[in-house]
Amino acid sequence: MDLIENLKAALNDEEVEKVPVISATAAAIEDAFPAANVSWPKAHQDVDEMVRLGVSLHEQAGLECARIPFDLTAEAEAFGCEVDLGDMESTPTLRTHAPFDDVEDLEVPDDYVEQGRLPIIVQAIEKTKEEYPDVPVVVGMAGPFTLAGHLLGVEDLVKMLKTDSFVVEDVVEVALDAQTELVEAFNEAGVDVICVADPTSSPELLDPNDFDEFAKPALEDLSDAFECDSILHICGNSRPIMEGMLDCGFSGISFEEAVDVEEAKQVRAAEGSDSVLVGNVSTSQTLFSKPTSEVKAEATQALEKGINVLAPSCGIAPKSPLENLKAFVEARDEFYQ
Repeated sequence: MDLIENLKAALNDEEVEKVPVISATAAAIEDAFPAANVSWPKAHQDVDEMVRLGVSLHEQAGLECARIPFDLTAEAEAFGCEVDLGDMESTPTLRTHAPFDDVEDLEVPDDYVEQGRLPIIVQAIEKTKEEYPDVPVVVGMAGPFTLAGHLLGVEDLVKMLKTDSFVVEDVVEVALDAQTELVEAFNEAGVDVICVADPTSSPELLDPNDFDEFAKPALEDLSDAFECDSILHICGNSRPIMEGMLDCGFSGISFEEAVDVEEAKQVRAAEGSDSVLVGNVSTSQTLFSKPTSEVKAEATQALEKGINVLAPSCGIAPKSPLENLKAFVEARDEFYQ
């Protein structure tokens, strides 16, 4: 089976040999580190280690993609935010927000794509495509509204929606300009799929009406820059904004187990959307801690209900057992026997 063509067909709602089984969201687990000969935080900063870790769950569990990077802080770091890269027990986190005296001074840095770890990610895409030409490469990036939250601070961003909404609009526009530049670099590097993760747009943080006004327009504009297939992922119970997600112009939308696949199919049909459905096996419960039999049962259920691309519901927890990822892929294979 041609993994790249099969995934492309699925994301374009065409006939597939098998439903692809990938991770659209971050996919790096500690069990895979020894065989991949990698460690954190070095794999966040080193092209070779990023490539090896990015492809590790393809090689060790059978996932039908390579997925890089492993966090959502690189873009904020390129703006000058301080980042704690973590250690073997933790992923990178922001220490500070964007260094500006007045929010009106915020602008996209010169040579944005050459700042911080962004060139490492671009080089890792290129090297993965060179060394693993038959494996789809999925690269993750922050949505404009999420990047705006990283630059301002999420709490301040949400407060400003009520007090200084025009400033939020300006910051989201700056974030959109930056991420459009990054998409262009990813296009040139030959990536197969771009996954835009926009967790700050979740209805658990952002009122659905504010999503329509402040987050959705930037996502629509960003989608115009893609020269490859794309997936939009928003965390939590995304049902209140699913119609809007389906209208953003992405090849697929990724959602968590809080939304039932059958209900998502009904919403998609009602919207007449071309975006396919990606998900939604629980990462926080099933893949993280349940026995392999329950992993297989939940994955099989998603397939039976008609998921277009089988994937974890959100980023895979680093301490998730490798056996569960193997069972996740095995469930798809057994579904077609």
